[in-house]
Amino acid sequence: MNLKRLVNRQVVNNLSRFNGRVRTRRDFSTITASIHSSNRSCDGVVPYNCRNSTPILSFNRYMHTIGETKLIGSSFNPKHNANDSEEDETMNEFLSRFVWIMRGKLTEVYKDCDKETINGMLLVIVGEVVSEMEKGGLEQMLDVSVATLSQGFSRDLWKTVWEVSNAVLADMERERKKEKMKGFLQCEEVQELCRFAAEIGIRGDMMRDFRFKWAREKMEESDFYEGLKRLREEVRAQEKAEEEGKNAVAMGEEAAIMDGEKPKVVTLPMRHGKINYKIYGLDLSNPKWAKVADRIHESEKLDWPEEPKPISGKCKIVTEKILALKEVDDPSPLLAQWAELQKPSRIDWFTLLDKLKEQNTRLYPKVEEVLLSEKSFQANIRDYSKIIDAYAKQNRIEDAERIVEKMNENGIQPDALTTNILVHMYSKAGNLDRAREALESLRRLGFRPDREIYNSMIMAYVNAGQPKLAELLMREMEARDIKPTMEIYMTLLRSFSQHGDVGGAGRIATTMQFAGFQPNLESCTLLVETFGQVGDPDQARNNFDYLMRLGHKPDDRCTAGMIAAYEKKNMLDKALKLLLELEKDGFEPGLATDTVLVDWLGKLQLVDEVEQLLGRIAEQGEAPPLKIQVSLCDMYARAGVERKALQALGVVEAKKEQLGLHDFERVVGGLIAGGFVQEAQRVHGLMEAQGFASEHLKVALTASQAFSRKRPSK
Repeated sequence: MNLKRLVNRQVVNNLSRFNGRVRTRRDFSTITASIHSSNRSCDGVVPYNCRNSTPILSFNRYMHTIGETKLIGSSFNPKHNANDSEEDETMNEFLSRFVWIMRGKLTEVYKDCDKETINGMLLVIVGEVVSEMEKGGLEQMLDVSVATLSQGFSRDLWKTVWEVSNAVLADMERERKKEKMKGFLQCEEVQELCRFAAEIGIRGDMMRDFRFKWAREKMEESDFYEGLKRLREEVRAQEKAEEEGKNAVAMGEEAAIMDGEKPKVVTLPMRHGKINYKIYGLDLSNPKWAKVADRIHESEKLDWPEEPKPISGKCKIVTEKILALKEVDDPSPLLAQWAELQKPSRIDWFTLLDKLKEQNTRLYPKVEEVLLSEKSFQANIRDYSKIIDAYAKQNRIEDAERIVEKMNENGIQPDALTTNILVHMYSKAGNLDRAREALESLRRLGFRPDREIYNSMIMAYVNAGQPKLAELLMREMEARDIKPTMEIYMTLLRSFSQHGDVGGAGRIATTMQFAGFQPNLESCTLLVETFGQVGDPDQARNNFDYLMRLGHKPDDRCTAGMIAAYEKKNMLDKALKLLLELEKDGFEPGLATDTVLVDWLGKLQLVDEVEQLLGRIAEQGEAPPLKIQVSLCDMYARAGVERKALQALGVVEAKKEQLGLHDFERVVGGLIAGGFVQEAQRVHGLMEAQGFASEHLKVALTASQAFSRKRPSK
């Protein structure tokens, strides 16, 4: 801390009133008094603890002002008596602390000297220090490496004086802060915070720490504003001095004019040629940069769009009515009224649409569709594509097509983004023809389909039951270095498996392995089911064993597929052997395996064994699926068990929407074989109502009516 905080700033102002600078040696009465008081304190309590301190660089800027003030016995203006008295007290405290510390250091070095000798040494040292302060030589005193110091003292002595001065100033600053902190500890704001802390339960050391923390922050805030005030005063003083200097110059010029002298006029030399503006070697004087500046200005309008107008008054009421509209309401009248009141620009319309999108999502595309014909909305192709996308996500195909037609009527051709949306929409809806048209339009626009487009088209072909066309698209993806995902491969494999296409399923499985996807339980199960459907149990068993070699344990579905493959060739012994081997490894047949076994044993008319399996299914808490009910109806009808046959037939008729052609043929065939002609005719009528037809069933029904066999009884 420097002496600027210790010595009042008015000292310098007082000095300006003196005639000349005081260069005489000070009256040492004050110094002598300080030495005697320090001498008396040596026998009592030590009033000061000396600490080594770091150099204070700003010390040398302010200590010389002390040398220009009168201490005791100097003449001064009575008007400033109070200020000088305060400054003398500060100086006396500094000298008193300095003398006390120096006395201790001299006593340590000169142990044999008496007090009078020590006092004499102190008088000489303090006098030399004050002399250096008067000469403005404190910088030399602080820098011991300079050789121009007074030759009366050694370098070590000047170094000691420098250290003691800094230590004294530091301790005086600490004392000042301590006294100032006491005031802030008692201020109203800190007291209020302490009362609040006490109310919430803070006590003891924590309360003390918080109190000092709040007081310190308040003191720092006060010091900050005091510093700002001092800076403001300095700036004002500087401006005042500059103004006085300008006035003096102006008065000098007026005096020169009055004396007949012409004032000197300073002007810039005349410029020849054009000004060249160069920044980092780039010549900006070319006219083309004006055009660049205009384009930058236009682009800034896009980067920083205008703010929407505030909505108030009657327009606010209309806005609330628009937001409260239902989907069946017509928003055109309210939108026209809103436009008349608000006089909106494009940004105002978008603000309204954003609010509508948050509160009424279903009405959003309808309102935006109305705005397409609004002149102030300034609709572009992106607005059309947004509406089409919103309708596509809601599966509203007709509305989306209507927007496309409106685009064409207004002379706006769908771009790649809009066509992309149409491809996804038609693929999701299963409209293959329109999806292919949109895809071709996309290619004509020069846009190469990405992975998302291919995935949508492949799923559309798969859902339409055309896995071979989907496979062609997958090959096209591979030719364009677009790697299909694992989901696409599995979708195609699943589709080929459902259609019993062994060749297609094998190709997809092989392509998967070349693409880096290892066979998993799902893919191997699909291959087992595919070979089982075509009646090739050997290939099915090869894939089943390959699955086990890969470390996968066959689950219930995979085992059911293998049993179904054996069923095609009626290899009951191999199926039972496989089940025994799997049960040794901890496998327990589930509902899928039991369903295949019930169907197989039902065809063999093994009623007791089937009922045992039904009992096990009931114990597992599972409800028999529809396939089991079809098998039971066929088995009980052929076996002549009328009650159970009709019971199973009732369940089948209740779920007629889930039956396929094969299921209807089996039920009707079993009823005809069992002599249930009327029931067979009724089920055949249901089959035709579902859109299925079978010629051989018609022939069988006609023959059964002609012969009218009796029902067998058991």
